[in-house]
Amino acid sequence: MNLFTPAETTANYAVAGAGKTRLPVGKMLVLGTLAGFLIAMGAVAANTAAHGLQDAGLTKLVSGLLFPFGLVMVILSGAELFTGNTLISISVLARQATLKGMLRNWFYVYLGNGLGAFLAAAGCAFLGQLNCGDGALAVYTIKVAAAKCSLSWFNAVGLGFFCNVLVTLGVLLSLGAKDTVGRFLGAYLPVAFFVIAGFEHSIANLFYVPAGLLAAERPVYAALALTRGLNLSGLTWSNFWLHNLLPVTLGNILGGLAVGSIYWYCYGRREQQL
Repeated sequence: MNLFTPAETTANYAVAGAGKTRLPVGKMLVLGTLAGFLIAMGAVAANTAAHGLQDAGLTKLVSGLLFPFGLVMVILSGAELFTGNTLISISVLARQATLKGMLRNWFYVYLGNGLGAFLAAAGCAFLGQLNCGDGALAVYTIKVAAAKCSLSWFNAVGLGFFCNVLVTLGVLLSLGAKDTVGRFLGAYLPVAFFVIAGFEHSIANLFYVPAGLLAAERPVYAALALTRGLNLSGLTWSNFWLHNLLPVTLGNILGGLAVGSIYWYCYGRREQQL
């Protein structure tokens, strides 16, 4: 077979996840920064391609077809992504890693992811990438950020949960393949689904919202947004941290823990292997 069974994939991840907890801090930060940047590049491509579309369904479809390349690059490059690393819960449940080691990995990888995504957001906002379509891309970027800052806590947690169920399944399906094409498709399809469905990914939002916020702070972009009738009153850094990033991150963690627990319970418990 050209695939690992679910039990083999779970066992393989238990070992790999344990290895992630033992990475040096510097390596976690660098690989985390790379992953944040790559996820941001998927978002950049999706925004640029979709910003001129008027139909909401078509906009989601185009974004869903392009954004997943970010996760594919993360997996194939060996970068470290916080949302995928919620699966280290498998290693903890299998007693191959400690809770402290998992939390240490999450902290430094999240920090690196945020740095990589923010650098991409700042580059787009200040180096002219948002000038596409005579500034229409900047207006679209601001609009997306404002919408994300307007979510209720309940919705943000729920949408984050559904998102990371699909992301972590994408990671496991990718790792279940033994060739590059299989790994590509395993990661690509679940992520395409979450983007099309409109679910919320914390690391992607560390690009989407800062890009919109930084664009809105530039007078030329802010003026364009106001002429298009956008309400920017809710687009603030505090709303981003408290009403999007925090609840979405919590939802992502819960979604990843759910998938990790299910895989361990069904395929990873010792009695399942006897």
